[in-house]
Amino acid sequence: MMLVRITGALAALLLASGIACAQGKPTDPQIAHIAYTAGQLDIEAAQQALEKSHNKEVRAFATNMEQDHKAVNDKALALVKKLGVTPEDNDTSKALAKQAAAKRAELAKLNGAAFDKAYIDNEVAYHKAVNGALENTLIPAASNPELKDLLKTGLKIFQGHEQHAEHVAAEFK
Repeated sequence: MMLVRITGALAALLLASGIACAQGKPTDPQIAHIAYTAGQLDIEAAQQALEKSHNKEVRAFATNMEQDHKAVNDKALALVKKLGVTPEDNDTSKALAKQAAAKRAELAKLNGAAFDKAYIDNEVAYHKAVNGALENTLIPAASNPELKDLLKTGLKIFQGHEQHAEHVAAEFK
């Protein structure tokens, strides 16, 4: 049943990343908002894990997620300020936020090892979806070279997060 939920979350995220494509090529302000939103949502998920989990590896992973995503989001905010760009809310960022809120509510009902496993499984799925959206949609669509470089840097970091999440998830198999 958990696999169905994770697959559903992954499908929703992939659909959300496809929304920008369906509306035409996303603009740099939309891309900036999508990327920032995805990072902010993972910060919130990490904070939930730090409140609920007592597992050393899960807490270390969540701490890493919170720190890394805050650092990337700070760089993104500095870049949009430097460029004079106002991030633009859009259907993709709204869909991501809605899906993440539902996932946080679902995870809030769990405790102990059940929470830890569901959280880390969701992090694997989330990073796969976000990395795919960055690689296949957001980076190719970005027109500003500095934004494109920031997205590429973020992708490298988040690919590491995906591997880290998979490593932690293996502990729960």
